[in-house]
Formats: sequence, structure tokens, C-alpha cells
Amino acid sequence: MSPAHRPLAAALWMTGAIAAFSAMAVATREIKDVHDTFEILAFRSVAGFVIVLGIALATGQLARVRSDRLSSHLLRNVFHFTGQSLWFWALTVIPLAQVFALEFTSPIWVILLSPLVLGERLTPRKLLAAGLGFLGILIVARPNFAQLDPGILAAAGAAIFFAATTLMTKLLTKGEPIIAILFWLTLMQAGFGTVAMLADGVVALPTLATLPWLILIGIAGVTAHLCLTTALSLAPASMVVPVDFARLPVIAVIGAVFYAEPVEVPLVIGASLIFLGIWISLRRSVTSSPQHISVKDS
Repeated sequence: MSPAHRPLAAALWMTGAIAAFSAMAVATREIKDVHDTFEILAFRSVAGFVIVLGIALATGQLARVRSDRLSSHLLRNVFHFTGQSLWFWALTVIPLAQVFALEFTSPIWVILLSPLVLGERLTPRKLLAAGLGFLGILIVARPNFAQLDPGILAAAGAAIFFAATTLMTKLLTKGEPIIAILFWLTLMQAGFGTVAMLADGVVALPTLATLPWLILIGIAGVTAHLCLTTALSLAPASMVVPVDFARLPVIAVIGAVFYAEPVEVPLVIGASLIFLGIWISLRRSVTSSPQHISVKDS
């Protein structure tokens, strides 16, 4: 593909990612009264594993899945499962746009955690970006410290665990193919989800009404990861992340139209500050090399 066509191709892939993330959120809302968070995660991951296994077999890449870095995959997926559990639960208790806005603080946490995990230097620019991001969090969340909203805490916590997942992914991609990361991701998530689902002794099995939504969540999860990763391979993060931020107004419209969720001024202001912080952190780094900062690993 010629360099001139790469930005357009990346934008098209990001359109797919936006659609996939939005589909996951809507599907979760539609079945929340039947399935709890762990059931959704378990069934979603089983569907995702079947898809990834089928792709690996069809493309002859199954042999590339190795177990020599299994401990790293396990740690990554503990972080990921925790983040996903918090994210899916938050979707059921607070407005969709609020969940997405708080999720977008994940790159800010990547900035702050990178010195500890990757040995990267924490520059004044990165500190400014982090400061703007946290100011945006306070405006979006409007926390009542006398009685903190569990949904807000869950969405904010999910962003932290997604950041840890991103850093682990960055370490794993040095020598580990994407198909292997996806294979262990879906297999381990299915295992974690099944154990958590069975822990309370009550399991709501998929019904004719919920099965299509669960399959959609599984397909959307793999699709979102594939689209986002492909887009980042075609264009720098400074272009991809702003396009990904379009998920916020899209989900805000969906929440307003289908769930009567108001789009409030503090949400817009806070989300704008979060976006500004991310943009500042990416603007300089792209001059040296494309930087892979993922908002959410699905």
C-alpha cells in the first residue's frame, strides 16, 4: 500500500473499531437483566476463542502459538480480565458516554506507569498531559467524596487496568505474533470468566433472545482489537487515537437516542481535557517514531 493511502486505510479500520466498541456496549446493555458481568465475559471469550482458533487454522498460523512466555500472557490477562470486568459492569450502571470518557484516560495511566514498567522518562510534557487528563476525570466524574459512585470507580479502575494491559502487550509484541497474543487472550479470558461465573453457583444459560447478543459481543471484541491494531500499523498513534476518540460522541448519541441518557456539559468539557492531554502526549512522540498507545485492548 502506498504511503499516501495509509491514512485513509487507517481511518477505515478505525471506523470498524468504533462500530465494534459501540456494538459491545449496546449488546451488554441489552442483556444486563439476564446475564451478569462474569457470564457475559465467559460466553464472550468462548465465542472469541472459537473465532481466533478458526482464523489460526485457516491461515496456518496455529504453529506460531507458543507457550514459552506463558507467565507473561497470564499476568497480562489477569490485568485485562480485571479491567474488562470493571468496564462491562460499569456499562450497566452509569451512562455509556461516561464509561467511554473515563476509559479514554487509559493512555494517561500508560504515561505514568511507563517509567516503572518500560523505564521511559517522565517529561514535563507528559506530566502536563497527565494533569489535564486527571482534571478531565474530575469534571466527568464529579465525585462526591462523601459517597463515591461505584460505577464511576469501576470505569476509572478499568482504565488503570487497561493501561497495565497495554504496557504488558507492548512487552509481549517484542517477538510474540498477534495471533499468539489473541489465542492466549481469549483462552485465558474464557477460563477466568468460567471460574468467576460458576463461583456463585447460579448460571443463566444463553437463551434464544440473548445468544445473538452474546455472539455479537464475542465478534465485536476480536474485531475491535484487529481493527485498532491494524490502524496503528498503518498510521501513527497521533492520528489513530484522535479518530478513536470519535467513539465518545457516537456512544453519547446512542445513549441519548436509545436509553434517554442526557449529554451534559461537564461530560463534554471533561472529555475535551482528556483528549487534549492525550494529544499533547502524542504530538511530540510521533516526530521520532509511531507510538502504539492503545485506548483499550479488547
